[in-house]
Amino acid sequence: MNDYEILLMLDPETPEERHDEIIGRARELVEKGSGKWLSHDPWGRRRLAYEIDHKTDGVYHLLQFDAEPATLDEVARVLKISDGVMRHMATRRPKGGGRTAPPPPLPPIEAERAADRYVPEPVEALEALEPLEPPAGEAVPGEVQEETVGVALEPGTDSASEYPAPTESEPEESERGA
Repeated sequence: MNDYEILLMLDPETPEERHDEIIGRARELVEKGSGKWLSHDPWGRRRLAYEIDHKTDGVYHLLQFDAEPATLDEVARVLKISDGVMRHMATRRPKGGGRTAPPPPLPPIEAERAADRYVPEPVEALEALEPLEPPAGEAVPGEVQEETVGVALEPGTDSASEYPAPTESEPEESERGA
């Protein structure tokens, strides 16, 4: 016989009576499979790290029991097909591992959600802002820049000069054999 624990995440919109039925069914399966039910610790409603089925909360329960691996498989199979179970995870407890306390509760959900909401600035405040002018010489998106052909900057200066015309000793690009 092995020591197991299952952390259940139940749907918060499911009635409390249904939660009790799910936990009762798991206990019944453990005891029917000649296992020993150790404890049930309700951890309560917790905020999820990410949405599951468009839900932001879950109701957690920690179930601890001793059972054969076949019994654990049957409990996991039943939890997988039960309505109201969002997630479950079965693990083997180490020898001597006793009861664990639930993690500390999070701050109230409504206050936290209100702080996360985006509040746009009033339109009057936006109209009062002056438009930003780009620094001199920088391109403005959507504005066509004049193209300068045949002009290069001389090293160390900001002035432009024409490229020197090729001399007769230098062949034109088209005359060079590429």
